Amino acid sequence: MFSELQRMATQMSSAAIPVQRSRLIYALAIALVIGTGLLWRSSLLPLPSFLVKYGGDSLWALAVFLAFGFICRQISTVRIALGAVCFAWSVEFLQLYHAPWIDVIRSTRLGQLVLGTSFNGPDLIAYVIGITLGVFTERFYLNHLQLRLASE
Repeated sequence: MFSELQRMATQMSSAAIPVQRSRLIYALAIALVIGTGLLWRSSLLPLPSFLVKYGGDSLWALAVFLAFGFICRQISTVRIALGAVCFAWSVEFLQLYHAPWIDVIRSTRLGQLVLGTSFNGPDLIAYVIGITLGVFTERFYLNHLQLRLASE
């Protein structure tokens, strides 16, 4: 039991260690996630409306996480995730604000994709799911890379 707690503490502390991210890999991942998100929200995939809505929101948040990782290459995964959650939730809460100038931006396709149109509480959960997917993927990738480098 104690050794399991010790192992979990070590993993959590290693998640806070700064990393060196490849901008090329993150740029490609962002493009892939955006493309997947656009396909996901299109009518080309026969998905239930629940998955279209919240899966698209999760992919949007994953793209935000990746963008933060692209910009802040050496910041820990935990800090990137917290920044991405704060940003995503801020955009969601900003949807409660309706002034003519911001509604004009939201009326465009790009404005709607980035800023959304109306507040929806469950979106906050979808954002956390997308960012969590990014955290687990990054940690898996970094652990895999470390194991590969250690075996060389």
